[in-house]
Amino acid sequence: MRGRWSLAPTSSARSSRSTSSNRKGARAPDAIALLKQDHRDVEALFKKFEGLGPSAHKSRHATVAKIIEALSMHAGIEEMALYPDARARFGNANDDVLEALEEHHLVKLTLSELEKMRSQDERFTAKVTVLMENVRHHVQEEEGELFPKLRKSFSRAELVELGGRLVDAKRLAPRRPHPQGPDTPPGNVVANAVVAPLDAAAKVAGAAADRVRELIK
Repeated sequence: MRGRWSLAPTSSARSSRSTSSNRKGARAPDAIALLKQDHRDVEALFKKFEGLGPSAHKSRHATVAKIIEALSMHAGIEEMALYPDARARFGNANDDVLEALEEHHLVKLTLSELEKMRSQDERFTAKVTVLMENVRHHVQEEEGELFPKLRKSFSRAELVELGGRLVDAKRLAPRRPHPQGPDTPPGNVVANAVVAPLDAAAKVAGAAADRVRELIK
């Protein structure tokens, strides 16, 4: 999978971003720096999982829950703010964007399966290991192929504006995997606006249930 994503902001997006930047009193981060930080954060969670012993069930479960949330959000912001504009800016990269969407779909399927599993399940570690291998390969391609293409094709101002749109997209990004949901606009934007608060509520409810289980052990 070769270079595939970029952004050509619309005038309405530029206006929205400018308003947001003025409101916050600071410029948005460079898109590449933001995405690389996401990669580093996920890799740190992978390393943490790999360092946990097989009997550390509570920590393993909690770490995978964080991985699920981080990857769900990361996929969401790329699908909302990056892929559509890549197809507009790089017409010859359409196949690569479609391939990226399929990779996201497979990752989300794995995340949705992990969400239903316990750390004690026989295939839990194997499934997390395969997930990490796939994501690490995806990151390697992205940082080695996509990001240089973005640097070459977009000005610093455009990359900063893209970073702002990614930040804005995080407020609507799903916290849980939804592999059967739409992954292209406008369907994914509308769906994410609905599921994001539901995901947040589900997370709170799940944390409360975990605390109850701990108390009655």
